[in-house]
Amino acid sequence: MFLLTSRPYGLTAGRHPAATHRRGAAKSITITIIPMANEEQQKQYQADNIQVLEGLEAVRKRPAMYIGDISGRGLHHLVYEVVDNSIDEALAGFANHIKVTILEDNSIRVDDNGRGIPVDMHEKMHKPALEVVLTVLHAGGKFDKGSYKVSGGLHGVGVSCVNALSDYLRAEIHRDGNIYMQEYAFGKPTSKMEVIGKTDRTGTTIIFHPDASIFTETVYDFETLANRLRDLAYLNAGIRLELTDLRERDEQGEPKKAVFHSTDGLKEFVKYIDSGKEPLINEVIHINTEKNGVPVEVAMTYNTSFNENIFSYVNNINTVEGGTHLTGFRRGLTTTLKKYADDNHLLDKLKIELSKEDFRDGLTAVISVKVAEPQFEGQTKTKLGNSDIQGVVSQAITEALNNYLEENPKQARAIVDKVVLAATARHAAQSARMKVQRKSPLQGAGLPGKLADCKSRDAAQCELFLVEGDSAGGSAKQGRNPHYQAILPLRGKILNVEKAMDHKVYESEAIVNIFKALGVTIGTEEDSKEPNLTKLRYHKVIIMTDADVDGAHIATLLMTFFFRRIRPLIDNGYLYIATPPLYKCSTKGKNKIEEYAWDEQQVQRFVDTRCDGDRNKMVLQRYKGLGEMNPQQLWETTMDPENRMLKQVTLLNAAEADHTFSVLMGEEVGPRREFIEAHASYANIDA
Repeated sequence: MFLLTSRPYGLTAGRHPAATHRRGAAKSITITIIPMANEEQQKQYQADNIQVLEGLEAVRKRPAMYIGDISGRGLHHLVYEVVDNSIDEALAGFANHIKVTILEDNSIRVDDNGRGIPVDMHEKMHKPALEVVLTVLHAGGKFDKGSYKVSGGLHGVGVSCVNALSDYLRAEIHRDGNIYMQEYAFGKPTSKMEVIGKTDRTGTTIIFHPDASIFTETVYDFETLANRLRDLAYLNAGIRLELTDLRERDEQGEPKKAVFHSTDGLKEFVKYIDSGKEPLINEVIHINTEKNGVPVEVAMTYNTSFNENIFSYVNNINTVEGGTHLTGFRRGLTTTLKKYADDNHLLDKLKIELSKEDFRDGLTAVISVKVAEPQFEGQTKTKLGNSDIQGVVSQAITEALNNYLEENPKQARAIVDKVVLAATARHAAQSARMKVQRKSPLQGAGLPGKLADCKSRDAAQCELFLVEGDSAGGSAKQGRNPHYQAILPLRGKILNVEKAMDHKVYESEAIVNIFKALGVTIGTEEDSKEPNLTKLRYHKVIIMTDADVDGAHIATLLMTFFFRRIRPLIDNGYLYIATPPLYKCSTKGKNKIEEYAWDEQQVQRFVDTRCDGDRNKMVLQRYKGLGEMNPQQLWETTMDPENRMLKQVTLLNAAEADHTFSVLMGEEVGPRREFIEAHASYANIDA
């Protein structure tokens, strides 16, 4: 799914940049002289200057090192850490039911029916094992090969990390006929473990409330948690996962709830991802085997689209950077399909060379491997590095896919025909794509004519506004700060790339202009569609459209384009959505007060605070388009970094995002109608 995160600012009248920037201003250089430490100061740096963080203090001191960040992403990661412990019990064969509940105060409760965390005394630590698990980093059964064959989680910090970052945590263990309970705050026990009752079941219950002094966001999002639990249900067939939100209830008083359970695992996962696409073959190829002691599960199918979508997992961890298991899958797929096509003389009339990517055009696949000791690498530690896994997966794919092709000649022929079509389309797209390639900015050529570029050449400081139409473009050009803000007006709605073949994409003038303005090249090598961002000219690409239905549609088309064609722009955090105000509120009379509003609630607040609750005392202007604002207003409300509110487009769940784009922007009408009906209450309808 896509998450739009916004940074709010108080809105005040801002001066136009032209009033503060002068031509020919003198440049100044400040030199700071740092004196060397004297002998006495050097002597003071001794052993007692070395700070040792004990227990979970390190987690509280540097939380981002353990959970990624302290925003919404890190907040939800706390839930995943607890759920992963329950999933580990399920993988070991001791649990099949996990319940996650969002409580009224944004606390989280996770229940499972596993064996329950051990409660006997730990011989080395001289405290109950439960307390050790909750207060000591890298303590848990997953480090003992006899307890868990495989386990989720990247670093083994698990529930102890959750405990450190919560202002309250309560553990209830159902084990040995008793209910054991212990409470904690900020990672430290506030009570001793005690027996609070009898039970006839086993399992673990963890209730925690995130520490508001740590996190910038403390409100849990139902859909974000639902997406993760849905993935886990597909990745672990047979496990029932429930999500309940006690903050939201229906007319009958029942809380919001979702249940996820899959009997066919990855096979159902692929069907879900591809539900908005037209299938090329009428079934999902499902491979579930074990090679050299490594369980390998793959589900794959082909559709009539022109996109490759492969999602890979290791021990339920989404390896967004791929790794050796993904390499093994691609190698096995390519070699097996190529050999089948050659052996059956299906390529005899093809006059152009096939590339590896041609075999993955229109492919949707999910790969899941369970590795006893995974080695992760890459910037986000989500790239598998175990070298032996490549051969394991390649062998599994080769054997299973070869059998499928031999037993299903009709589907095999359809897949090979799709490969040939992909190769033909790629060849046709090469000449069109070369038109997109631009010269160096220093040569002063290759930029689109309507681009009002900025003066700075520091990409980290530069912003590109993609603006709807010439009218809004004119206001934006006059209102911007020309030193670091560039404007590219777009005429009409751009091509829907979800439905278009490659050569049509690169023949679109609007899309070519975007590529050229950004400095992005595509597929400079014949067998690659990957965008090259080494010469990217802006680190903020801001979609700025009208606040109406047409504007929302254009913004969606642009996001589809960036997701499908320049996804690294999103992955690096460079894509944003501008949020122009919907209203300008003014009081009547001599001492007029003016404020901007983004929704009806803000309008009502203006009425209550500025107009004594009387609307005949307010003048309300509704902005239907950016062109209705003068340059000063557009700068003050939407473009000035001191006042504006930008929404950053980030990718939380690639599989969910792919599903959503294919449903909303694809060919299939039925799934789109169902989506609209399900989300009708959130629709943007112009007054």
